[in-house]
Amino acid sequence: HKAKVEAMTLDLASLQSVQHFAEAFKSKNLPLHILICNAAVFGAPWSLTEDGLESTFQVNHLGHFYLVQLLEDVLRQSSPARVVVVSSESHRFTEIKDSSGKLDFSLLSPSKKEYWAMLAYNRSKLCNILFSNELNRRLSPHGVTSNSVHPGNMMYSSIHRSWWLYTLLFTLARPFTKSM
Repeated sequence: HKAKVEAMTLDLASLQSVQHFAEAFKSKNLPLHILICNAAVFGAPWSLTEDGLESTFQVNHLGHFYLVQLLEDVLRQSSPARVVVVSSESHRFTEIKDSSGKLDFSLLSPSKKEYWAMLAYNRSKLCNILFSNELNRRLSPHGVTSNSVHPGNMMYSSIHRSWWLYTLLFTLARPFTKSM
């Protein structure tokens, strides 16, 4: 009953918006004990953000990555603190390395010709897990832990709204999924 809630604007499809958000949050001089990185797009058609990056990769991963980097000092000062990165079991169905085993950056932000929505989603979620693991390795000695979580197999939400085939699939699977 004493909680004070304030909404702040953040558009993960704009790195400038992420920077403005971080600056605005820091100006409030508030502690940050938990940061949940949960926003995502799924099944979206190929498009580029204003930063010139494929939108699924930027919204699902890079925007969160940048936000955490900008707020890292606040998280450290707020210790104990934690970062929760919502990923997906679908991270298992992709790879971000080329045939020689090296990271292939072109897979992360593919051209329109090389884009497939499901792979873009899977890759972004794999990046979430890799990021969370590395963040935990680097920051846990400073009292900041990071965990990546899978919310549940095909938990029903409206994330599938971008394409009718995904809507059909999610509708058929609905009786077998968890509710919010």
